[in-house]
Amino acid sequence: MLGRFILRVIPLTFLFAVFYGGYLVVADICRLPFRATNDELHRSGSPLTLDILIPAGVHIDEKITIGDVARLRLKKEGSVVERSIRYVSGIIPPRYRLTADLMLFFFWSFLYMIFLRVFTFAGYGRSMRISLFFGGITYYFMPDFSAGLWDDAAFIGIPILVIIATFVVRRRKKERYLA
Repeated sequence: MLGRFILRVIPLTFLFAVFYGGYLVVADICRLPFRATNDELHRSGSPLTLDILIPAGVHIDEKITIGDVARLRLKKEGSVVERSIRYVSGIIPPRYRLTADLMLFFFWSFLYMIFLRVFTFAGYGRSMRISLFFGGITYYFMPDFSAGLWDDAAFIGIPILVIIATFVVRRRKKERYLA
């Protein structure tokens, strides 16, 4: 019993350590001065420089950090396609936007469902849960008609809740059957 517990805890501890270490490295890099770091990368002939982070029309002084420049870059408006979709979605009534978002989500989920049913031996239930989850992930990364994160969180969160609920129900049935 204790051996199974240790075999479960050690990989989780290692995974936590890797993610926390990555967080600390990124936080340390974000505190470096932008201009001196970018100049040093150019001098050393590095194939990767920080020039891609510099937003147009912004003066970079000596004191600004890499994190500050990254925040400025991420705050910038999206591409022409994203701005056009945002403009058009402002004209469309909210009920129709929600319908369009649902159709987009179910379209991607349907495509994943077809792929899973054709190329794997997964049953309908398992392939439906997986396809809903993958459809939510695809919906998150695709431009949609609703601005904001609530719809993205719902289209990812609801399939995750369905997967967890199915797991819990099956485990309870199994425990009841074995008892």
